[in-house]
Amino acid sequence: MEFVDIIYFAAAICVMIVGLVGCLLPGVPGIPVIWIAAFVYGLITGFEHIGHDYLLIFGILSAISLLLDWLAGVYGAKKLGASRWGMFGAFIGMIIGIIVGTLPGMIIGPLVGAILFELLAGKKSSAAMKAGFGTFLGFIAGVVMKFGLGSVMIAVFFYNVVHPG
Repeated sequence: MEFVDIIYFAAAICVMIVGLVGCLLPGVPGIPVIWIAAFVYGLITGFEHIGHDYLLIFGILSAISLLLDWLAGVYGAKKLGASRWGMFGAFIGMIIGIIVGTLPGMIIGPLVGAILFELLAGKKSSAAMKAGFGTFLGFIAGVVMKFGLGSVMIAVFFYNVVHPG
């Protein structure tokens, strides 16, 4: 590997790590960022180390991850009785958590938002807590799925570039 290739590789890994961190934050498309880094690296290097087949698979996984992330939140909320109000509250709580900018705020925001909006919709406190907890579980499931998938994508990219052929 030439020096310029090492620079491209290091830059791609740095962007991928940013994408992986993005997998932990609600509303940040971490997996697509990882895919874009791999694609740009492939484009710059003439697809010598990371081929079209891997990029196609990474692209499909990126699209699936976005869908599964959304479905995990909706499923967790619905499974434990959240209404549209609860899901809207979770979204508002997530936005406030992001604005606050702390990791606990981003995790607790959707939970508190779902509970508050369920209470505003007239649910009893026990039902609102259950719906809020479902929203929280869906959020955690989505984060774990995205982080695991992102880690695998980075490992496959790393392996294919460091051990070509």
